[in-house]
Amino acid sequence: MTEQQTLRLAADAERFNRLAGVTGVLLSDGQRFLQYFEGPEDGVSAVYARVKASRSHTALLELANGTVHQRLFPYWAMHVISASTMDTSRVAAAAWAPFDDVDSENPDPSSGISCLDALVRQHLSTPNGRSTY
Repeated sequence: MTEQQTLRLAADAERFNRLAGVTGVLLSDGQRFLQYFEGPEDGVSAVYARVKASRSHTALLELANGTVHQRLFPYWAMHVISASTMDTSRVAAAAWAPFDDVDSENPDPSSGISCLDALVRQHLSTPNGRSTY
């Protein structure tokens, strides 16, 4: 997908996610996407059903599904980050299970959540980091 197509997709997702009470982030390396979303169970279910029903997705892989005690991205209905193929692969390959056993006080640096959080923080601290809200 082109950057413009990705931004249109994200804007559409942002509108839907706001209605569902869901927040999250979308990594894009130009060929693959990694989407993390969080919120009330019914909202997450609605968003995930929409993702699965989209004809634009192929080879959809669910990395984890579980309960988090605190939202990682509470202010973003959908935040898009252009990531390198290496970064997307690193986050996807991280340890996402057991997902519902995340210790927010002492996060495991090798966990999927920690890798994603570190990538987002790095991106936001980069002067040329481009993203949308």
